[in-house]
Amino acid sequence: MKLYFTRHGKTRWNQEHRLQGRFGDSELLPSSFVEIEKLGCYLSDTKFHAVYSSPSLRARKTAEGIMAKSAFPVEVAYKEDLREFGLGELEGIKIDIAHKKYPQQMNALRNDLAKYDPSRFHGESVTSLLERFSHVVISAVLENKTNDPLLFISHGAALSAGIRHLAGFSLAQLRKAEKLENNTLSVLEAEAKIPPYKLIKWNDGHFL
Repeated sequence: MKLYFTRHGKTRWNQEHRLQGRFGDSELLPSSFVEIEKLGCYLSDTKFHAVYSSPSLRARKTAEGIMAKSAFPVEVAYKEDLREFGLGELEGIKIDIAHKKYPQQMNALRNDLAKYDPSRFHGESVTSLLERFSHVVISAVLENKTNDPLLFISHGAALSAGIRHLAGFSLAQLRKAEKLENNTLSVLEAEAKIPPYKLIKWNDGHFL
């Protein structure tokens, strides 16, 4: 069973280099709808058993755009646990300011989650993020009685850590891969119902 993952379209806050996090949100850029349409066209002939999305506006609009192009549209299931990594007091501020205030933790967030401690700014723990993200994916796999693929629409940091965690990578290795760009595809192969799953595609955007 193939598990497809994509990051939402680029937003105004992405363009402004602001941290969005679990509860911060901003509208998609006009150019993002073009890329979402391209992604939807690329996936249009893929018959998904189910589609799951973060309920954040940026992810919701991305999910709607993909399904609008599908030859086999299904109702999107919105899951709170697919929201972005909670960044507490840092949500909405510019990334360079966050780095100046918390250089060690911002570096760990990007490069080594084994060293990440967000307690000073009341952020979400790595354990919390991995548990909730994995719960959605594993539950979806267990509930799928067909071999049809599943699609998940989520966010950059949550996807980067969550996908690699499900593939069996250690905590220190979760952010070592190439950064996930907006509207790209990453794919896991669930040869068994329970992880680790096999990572077969990462950050593929050749169709954009």
